[in-house]
Amino acid sequence: MTTPRTDLYLDDFKPGDRFEGRGYTFTESEIIDFALRYDPQPIHIDVEAAKAGPFGGLIASGFQSLAITFRLIYQTGWFSSASLGGPGMDNLRWHKPVRPGDTLRAFADVKEVRPSKSKPDRGLLIYELSAVNQSGETVMTATLMSFLKRRRDP
Repeated sequence: MTTPRTDLYLDDFKPGDRFEGRGYTFTESEIIDFALRYDPQPIHIDVEAAKAGPFGGLIASGFQSLAITFRLIYQTGWFSSASLGGPGMDNLRWHKPVRPGDTLRAFADVKEVRPSKSKPDRGLLIYELSAVNQSGETVMTATLMSFLKRRRDP
């Protein structure tokens, strides 16, 4: 199911490839610290106010979930030598809240591999990034696009 290959170039990918990152457990202090810096809403920074809020307790910022999920996938080394950045993402969705003590696993499922017509040394990799909690529930999904070097010129 999971492809354990690392240090790949655009030519090495095919639709259907799957990559899995290690798990990461969120702590209350990390959730609050991140939110104080980047997303200071009461549901992320104030334990007592969050209890009375719509989620019944403190939850992680979705931006923190996204950043950690991307880091977990990137740290697998799947395209560390070939990465040229990316033009963006589509369809970002936060499906369930992430709470202190939750452990997320990250997955990347390759959807499309598109060699560039104008720059033959690179191309675009489109993949679905997702995070699943310890109960197997999907908490976040997004479609990411990354420019990658090609292993060889066509």
